[in-house]
Amino acid sequence: MLFTLICKDKPASLDLRLATRPAHVEFLNGLNGSGKLKMAGPLLDEAGKPFGSLVIIDAADKAEATATAARDPYALAGLFASVEIAAFNWAFNAPGA
Repeated sequence: MLFTLICKDKPASLDLRLATRPAHVEFLNGLNGSGKLKMAGPLLDEAGKPFGSLVIIDAADKAEATATAARDPYALAGLFASVEIAAFNWAFNAPGA
């Protein structure tokens, strides 16, 4: 089942995001290698600066999705003010559809 992870950064945390990014990318590459990552990218403000992340993963259930989100180096570094997790139905333009 697919889940969205909508992660919003704490205010004034761009430096922490940039410092933690290599570990975050490595984490996402691991999810990708295992077939769990479906898509990911930063949420951008009007100036084009990141203020959060949108990640779509394949997980057995919400508990697994929550555990995966908690292992993200961004989460471990305390970057996120909030993380919203919801089941997702990729209805249009899904790869392989």
